[in-house]
Amino acid sequence: MKKIKQSWAEPYKIKMVELLKMTTVAQRKKALKEAGYNTFLLRSEDVYIDLLTDSGTSAMSDRQWAGMMMGDEAYAGSRNFYHLEEVVRDVYGYKYLIPTHQGRGAENILSKVLIKKGDIIPGNMYFTTTRLHQELAGGKFEDVIIDEAHDPENTFPFKGNVDLNKLKSLIKKHGAPKIPYVSIATSVNMAGGQPISMKNLKELRALTKKHHIRIIHDMTRVAENAYFIQQKEKGYADRSIKSIVKEICSLTDGATMSAKKDALVNIGGFLAVNDYDVYEEARNMVVVYEGLHTYGGLAGRDMEAMAIGIKESVGDEHIKARIGQVIYLGEKMMHYGVPIVQPIGGHGIFVDAKKFLPHIPQDQFPAQTLAAEMYLDSGVRTMERGVVSAGRKPNGENYYPKLELVRFTIPRRVYTQAHMDVIAESAARVYERRDAIKGMKMVYEPKYLRFFQARFEKL
Repeated sequence: MKKIKQSWAEPYKIKMVELLKMTTVAQRKKALKEAGYNTFLLRSEDVYIDLLTDSGTSAMSDRQWAGMMMGDEAYAGSRNFYHLEEVVRDVYGYKYLIPTHQGRGAENILSKVLIKKGDIIPGNMYFTTTRLHQELAGGKFEDVIIDEAHDPENTFPFKGNVDLNKLKSLIKKHGAPKIPYVSIATSVNMAGGQPISMKNLKELRALTKKHHIRIIHDMTRVAENAYFIQQKEKGYADRSIKSIVKEICSLTDGATMSAKKDALVNIGGFLAVNDYDVYEEARNMVVVYEGLHTYGGLAGRDMEAMAIGIKESVGDEHIKARIGQVIYLGEKMMHYGVPIVQPIGGHGIFVDAKKFLPHIPQDQFPAQTLAAEMYLDSGVRTMERGVVSAGRKPNGENYYPKLELVRFTIPRRVYTQAHMDVIAESAARVYERRDAIKGMKMVYEPKYLRFFQARFEKL
């Protein structure tokens, strides 16, 4: 008897819906032109399926909404802060907590506390806001991710791994005192949501301990990384997501967290550390930039929703369904021949714009062009992760990353499998007419993080 496949399904049911506006091609063409062909500048009401980001766009649970009704909005000493602190210690294991309004607030404080002018910060691929805060503090980011991460077609399962030889070379060249910490992202965003293995992290911990260098963890999507360890790394198949998450965190000295991703809230983040001296300095800084150390720019209700969301985020059934939906979309795209980053990552599908639009050179922004064409075709909003996101070097020249990608980021608990079908079919239609697509030129560029506000015109 033939074995029948067992499909996954969402471990929740829908209680409330938000009605969407359906637009015509003519309406989308007008909206796109008014937005300067930058999907960040589109009005949300003009978007059908919004895959711009998974940051703050997830659907909260009934328990989170109920928790928000229990918000203690005292200026100092909110009970929600102490609940959040307790959950962070239980789930992640870090000793000291500094809440912030979101992840980049934590990055700002961390950079000011740990980085001195001339410092080198190695990391497993840059992230936009992280690198900018490091540079504004006087440091310089150095990429030490394995070479496989820069190849969209390479199917190595842990493309977030650190190349230890690259890191050793940096230590030898600059000296350990010039390296305040190694910046490690779990599920590397710019590489396509690619995980780091526990084996690599343990080897990194041994090397950094030898040289007295900290590891600071960008733990925005740590639960997704834990899922790939559970599924693909020997010895972890029978471990819970929660236990794997805690082991990952135990190999680091502190973390920045945008809770708007894994932790399923619309706003919020934190800095967590184990070193009391770092905590003491960060606690002073948070009062300057965010708010008192027991609220850090957040309402009590936000901290309560975050505490509950953290506990939900490490549930095995939740993370299986979350990544299952991403895999479903990726496999459907590959079926249509759409070139994507492989293996499929945790938080979205990353389409290889260089391969999708090989006739458009990188200085004509193929990924930005493809994101605009996707919106024009179906009202699906995606975002560029290529030369525009990479920005400029300190000398003013453009960075030209090897990866020129369009990110189809899936919010958690928001869309159905039917939405995934619509997205894949739209990508397939655009791919069929790819030869007729022309590139763009940038006509406005802001000083920092240009991908948010830059404007373009069609060539």
